[in-house]
Amino acid sequence: MSRVNDFAFKIATANGTGSASANGLIMQAIFRMGIPVTGKNVFPSNIQGLPTWYEIRVNKDGYTARTPHFDLMVTLNPATYQKDVTEVRPGGWLIYDSTWPFDKRLHRQDVTYLGIPLAQMCNDAFKGVRERILMKNIAYAGALAALLNIDTEIIRALLKEKYGRKPALVDSNQKAVDLGYEFAKANFDCPLPIRLEAMDKTKDAILIDGNTAAALGCLYAGATVGAWYPITPATSLMEAFKGFCQKYRKEPETNRNRYAILQAEDELAAIGMVIGASWAGARSFTPTAGPGISLMSEFIGLGYYAEVPAVLFDVQRTGPSTGMPTRTQQGDLMLCAYASHGDTRHICVYPSDPKEAFEFAVKAFDLAERFQTPVFVLSDLDIGMNDWMVPKLTWDDTYRPDRGKVLTAEELEQAKSFYRYLDVDGDGIPYRSLPGIHPKGAYFARGSGHNKFGGYTEDGEEYQEVMERLDRKIQRAAKFVPQPIVKTVPGAKMGLLTIGGCHAACVEALDLLAKDGVSLDYMRVRGFPFGDDVRAFLESHDVNFIVEQNRDGQLRNLLLDRKSTRLNSSHGYISYAVFCLKKK
Repeated sequence: MSRVNDFAFKIATANGTGSASANGLIMQAIFRMGIPVTGKNVFPSNIQGLPTWYEIRVNKDGYTARTPHFDLMVTLNPATYQKDVTEVRPGGWLIYDSTWPFDKRLHRQDVTYLGIPLAQMCNDAFKGVRERILMKNIAYAGALAALLNIDTEIIRALLKEKYGRKPALVDSNQKAVDLGYEFAKANFDCPLPIRLEAMDKTKDAILIDGNTAAALGCLYAGATVGAWYPITPATSLMEAFKGFCQKYRKEPETNRNRYAILQAEDELAAIGMVIGASWAGARSFTPTAGPGISLMSEFIGLGYYAEVPAVLFDVQRTGPSTGMPTRTQQGDLMLCAYASHGDTRHICVYPSDPKEAFEFAVKAFDLAERFQTPVFVLSDLDIGMNDWMVPKLTWDDTYRPDRGKVLTAEELEQAKSFYRYLDVDGDGIPYRSLPGIHPKGAYFARGSGHNKFGGYTEDGEEYQEVMERLDRKIQRAAKFVPQPIVKTVPGAKMGLLTIGGCHAACVEALDLLAKDGVSLDYMRVRGFPFGDDVRAFLESHDVNFIVEQNRDGQLRNLLLDRKSTRLNSSHGYISYAVFCLKKK
């Protein structure tokens, strides 16, 4: 089973033991060796004590989908020994802490067991209970360095980068690395048949999580107001935005903040603050998850009907209700597309990785202001909270925000009249004014029935006229949302269509099918409403496979939005077992 730069391993520990630092160290070291790598953190929703796993896949060809097979397992949590043993590929290896005997009933004939007395070594080498627990994790990182041929000089450099201001921590961590490394070298044949060799495939890439990338996108888009109520898995997005603002959103001369970040008492208050700030002219947003969108629905309807821009980041998690806060899913596709009571229909964008999370964050603010409406950015826990290897982020310095149809004081002064909801240009988008700019721009931003002049009405025809204009306006956005990614194969009669984070698994699956002589065209939708190209793709195939992560086929239902699309034959591949999609 000898393989170079093409294998996967998994580390099983308990939450709260400090394993995240060791796992991050391993992944960063592999990345700096120039080898494509991806990591998935599977963690519980409590603070401490329950099982947690970290999966690392190394693939020289750059595939990043989660794999169901693990060549090596580091199992350090007795509560998960039995589960961990079953996940090792035949012919693989299992590392355990031999300070205590490993239950012989869990031994498999087709797995090689590598015992390392991690606890004993750290008890002898370090003082204090907490330090011993933390250094045990760093020690297994050292053992993996020997077994997998990870460059120890890179590890040394990473420790100095992280703890450079605290020499004692550099020394203790390096000591723990050396303990694990030297034990493995002395007791096992190193490296294993699965091993690493330096490459040059990461020089134009970075490791970043989607929430940090999205927060950076908000900064570059010119957002100055953020309001939120803490919720997993979206909280780190606002935390990252706060960090960026503290560095880049201050007046150089006075050091005064040029931003406002508000932690609200609940999600409904948060979206209310965002709509208020947007109405006043600020680019504002809120990060949340499915439960938050549910609570925000009334204000979302206000934003739609009163035509106020707003950006909402839905980092999707498993529902319904509280569900499983630390597991991923694509269960909010329908919720966001039609949020709030009555007839609403919202612009949505669907990033597939952190790079698109950055780009689509900027796009979302432009869409919100151009179309004067709430816009949803739907990522998920896997994209938002895991580190992904993506191409370096780029920026066009000529970018200028698209503020849409905002009348200036001079334009209002010259205008004979101003009616907030009047479709002057025939494109469904009226002109808006900002408060305090000019007396002629004053209007009542109503959530109650209103006519095209902004006056209150209970007349059915006047109400219908406004609603039909809103509908035309949102459908017009189909040409402005990120367009689908399409890959066609000559002669293909079948199509595969997917969304968001399913992309990585679908791309790898298509390549595997192609090797077997099976050809499929491919489309990944990136924005809603869908345009004519989506309908044309579906109607051009005898069979379409629709891949998504929820139980009810929500993407398929969206594709049939208003029954404008005819599906000759469609098969849904539904995976909603709370983990990111695997390649089979």
